[in-house]
Amino acid sequence: MTTSSSERGVSLGMPEPPAPAYPDDVRVRLEADAREVIARYPDSRSALLPLLHLVQSEEGHVTRTGMRFCADMLGLTTAEVTAVATFYTMYRRKPSGDYQVGVCTNTLCAVMGGDAIFEELQEHLGVGNGETTDDGKVTLEHIECNAACDYAPVVMVNWEFFDNQTPDSARRLVDDLRAGRPVTPTRGAPLCTFKETARILAGFPDEREGAVEAGGSAGPASLVGLKLAKGESAPARVVHPRGAASQDAPPHDPSPAEHLSSHDAPQDTSASDPAHPAGPTAEEGE
Repeated sequence: MTTSSSERGVSLGMPEPPAPAYPDDVRVRLEADAREVIARYPDSRSALLPLLHLVQSEEGHVTRTGMRFCADMLGLTTAEVTAVATFYTMYRRKPSGDYQVGVCTNTLCAVMGGDAIFEELQEHLGVGNGETTDDGKVTLEHIECNAACDYAPVVMVNWEFFDNQTPDSARRLVDDLRAGRPVTPTRGAPLCTFKETARILAGFPDEREGAVEAGGSAGPASLVGLKLAKGESAPARVVHPRGAASQDAPPHDPSPAEHLSSHDAPQDTSASDPAHPAGPTAEEGE
């Protein structure tokens, strides 16, 4: 028994019909917003990224209709708009949930528990990466580094931080989101829906009371370099190799011969050992 190409989902190269336009009332409203965005830029095509956020705020993802709207407003081809919309993962290409729950699975978050959190949420929600729960509330995805390694493992909901998560706390988080219970990010503005977030990213003010004043900051580890640059460095502490000193030993000021970390111990390299120009002098197998 054979199946037709249409049944197999195979395209025969026939072009898609043009995307439908927005209803008149929606288009009038979006055009007013779009003109406000475009006016911010000396070159109108520079407004494409915020306009994609604008159309995403309308439907929760970037549709063919939304891309046609952007092309019309900016004098671009739909191919040019599609190339941008498909390049950035912040633009959704299919319907998604009210809350985008992203679990960082980049290196540090992964080893600190991000992989375990992601696996737990997949099983708990019954969805895979990029999939949405049946109630339309939560879309789960693994995401790349959020520049918050000192709070690892990190989960983000609609780009707001939920730091130092565990499988249990992440499970409670998504349960609260689905149940409509109040959820407060660790840092940053109060949580809002993905459509509301998209409109803010398009450059429109967040008019919720207290949202602008709410803010977050980097953690202490992230600010060490800045403090050093300002001459505000704290007294150095010696970090002993594991097992080399008691965990309860009080910190002390290092002598000039001591190093701040076991990883900073001096090694013979090509600079100090011409007989081994390729790197450290450790023998093979050591």
